[in-house]
Order: sequence, then C-alpha cells, then structure tokens
Amino acid sequence: MNIDKENVIGSILDSISRIDYIRPEEIPNIALYMDQVTTFMDAHLESSKRYEEDKILTKTMINNYTKNHLLPPSDKKKYSTEHILLLIFIYYFKGFLSINDIQTLLQPLSDRYFSSEEGMSLTDIYNEAFSMEKEQIEVLKKDVKEKYERSRETFADAPAGEREFLQLFSFICLLSFDVYLKKQIIENLIDLLPPPAKGRK
Repeated sequence: MNIDKENVIGSILDSISRIDYIRPEEIPNIALYMDQVTTFMDAHLESSKRYEEDKILTKTMINNYTKNHLLPPSDKKKYSTEHILLLIFIYYFKGFLSINDIQTLLQPLSDRYFSSEEGMSLTDIYNEAFSMEKEQIEVLKKDVKEKYERSRETFADAPAGEREFLQLFSFICLLSFDVYLKKQIIENLIDLLPPPAKGRK
C-alpha cells in the first residue's frame, strides 16, 4: 500500500474548501414543480455525490418526506421556497439522523415558520444557520489537520510495509470518534424536544 503522505492532507483540505452549500441567494423565490425541485437540488449539490449514480433527491423521496410529515404537502403540485429550505435541511440531516429525529427537529420549524407572514420566516432561519456553517469551514480544516498530524505519530514501531495503512486507519478512527460523539450530542439534544405529533395534517 503506497499512500502519498504529502498530498493526502492537502487533498482533504482542498475537498473541505470545495464543500457545496446552497447559498440563500441561489434558492428560487418562485414555486416550482417537483421535476424543477429535483433538478435544482441535483444541480446545486452534485459535487457532494460520492458516486456518479448517487441521487440527491428523487420524486419518491419527496413523496416519502411528505408522507412522514417532514415536509408539508405541495400547493397545487408546486413547491414553495419554504419547501426547498426544508428539503435542504433534510438532505444534510439524513446522513446521520433517523427520519423520526429529523421530524422532531423540523416539525417546530414547519409549524411556526412555514408560510409565516409575521415575525421570523424559514428564510431568515436558513440564512442565520448558513452564516454559521460558512464560519465553521476554517475551524474544521484546522481540526482535520491536527487529527491527521496526530495519526502520523501512531504505530511508529510497526513494520514499514504496514505503517501507512495503520496510520490511515488511526486517522479514520479519530475522525469517526469525533462524528460518533457529535451524533450522540445531537441525539441527546433532540431528545429534549417534544416528540413529533402523530398523524399531523
């Protein structure tokens, strides 16, 4: 196994810098049909695919989200800006949270701010959350670099032919443990919220 040590961390940090977010100004301010929604999501999140055949969003997914009360029903087969905002949140959360947890987290947003004409809107909430996420990129890059350097110090006594794999394994373990702990924290926080209402219309 031959790992290019010089390029591993540089490539990882570059990929973090290229992480795609759907910026607030890119979100259509008009209602879209389902095909237009899936096309929009595919176009703006294509770089987050691991494999070419991966699907960002499909009609079946949208229908399932509506059926499971993660997403309010469309209005005459059209989806508003608020629908798209919720779909973006669902896309990010579904990689590490259960459908029930996502519903618990998003239902209060839908109930209080979906099509709200007074006070805060879902757009306001998305913009605020998005501004925090952008700030975290540099923090994340620094953390990943520190974990990589730490992993390079492990298995110093291992045979040369095995050391590279074992150090890569250490790096993956450090990143995984971080994800595991944060997932536990997120789930504990969600458990503080009221459970989603059953059979919500």
